[in-house]
Order: sequence, then C-alpha cells, then structure tokens
Amino acid sequence: MNSYFSADMRPEPNVSPLDISDAGEILTLQRAAYVTEARAHNDLGLPPLRQTLPELITELRSPHVLAHGIRDDSARLVAAVRTHLDCPVARIGRLTVAPDRQGRGLGSRLLRTLESVLPAGVRELHLFTGEHSLRNLALYERLGYREFRRSPAGDYELIHLRKPLRRT
Repeated sequence: MNSYFSADMRPEPNVSPLDISDAGEILTLQRAAYVTEARAHNDLGLPPLRQTLPELITELRSPHVLAHGIRDDSARLVAAVRTHLDCPVARIGRLTVAPDRQGRGLGSRLLRTLESVLPAGVRELHLFTGEHSLRNLALYERLGYREFRRSPAGDYELIHLRKPLRRT
C-alpha cells in the first residue's frame, strides 16, 4: 500500500488502492479504454496505448503515485485512475473505464473518492484530455474542473483543466 494512503482515509465502497500486483489488469484496461480516444483523435500513438508493463510497474512503485480502481462483482477491474503527487498539486492521469461500463458513473466515483484520500498538502488537481473527448470534458466540467490552458498534440489540442480543493 502506498505511503500516502492512511488507514483513516478510507475510499468509498468498491474503490480500492491498486499496486504493482494489479499492473497487468491496469494495462489491459488502459489499452481497451484508450482505443476510443485514439479513434476520436485519429492518433493510435497515444502514450497510454504505448506504455509497457515494465514502465507501468516503475510508475506504480513510485511513492508519489496513487492508483485506485473499481472491481465488479466478478473481481474484474472495470475502472482505474492514477495520481502523481507534487504538492500542492496532484496530477490525475489515466482515468480509465472499461468500454462496456462507460456512462455508469464509475469515473465520477473514482474522482470523488480520489479527492477524499489525497494528502492534506494537496490544494489543486490537474488533468488533461483531448479536445475531441467531449464526454470526458463534460464529466470534468460537471465535477468542477475548469480549463486553464491548451497545448498542441499533433493535429489536435490537449485541454488542461484544474480544480482547486476546498479543505477545512
């Protein structure tokens, strides 16, 4: 278990921390989920599709990376997200939902849970998605993320969003 996740910060039901023992499932889910993004942006070279298992394992071993997932009743990993902690910012990446489970609130659940388990020093969340990812953009906007810049990515742009965390 990652050192940033403490016993007093329990995720909501069905969301659990992931680690290197889950790497194969995470990579399979990631590739399945990003095919849709690749088609929408006409870019089969997206980094999530090119990431190797050793690269993912190295990422998951970092003490600055949190990984969470949701499993269905058969224990299949159906959604996952990774967060890179660089306090006061947490960079959210690789939010993935199995294609046959999209539109059921799993991505929202992961993001809401993530906010509740982040270390106290995190004050802002950052993430990005492609400009043709309309469902993703709608989800992020609904959850309070706002665009703060764009960057080129071949024939399309990446939209970078952020969300301040209101902590007491």
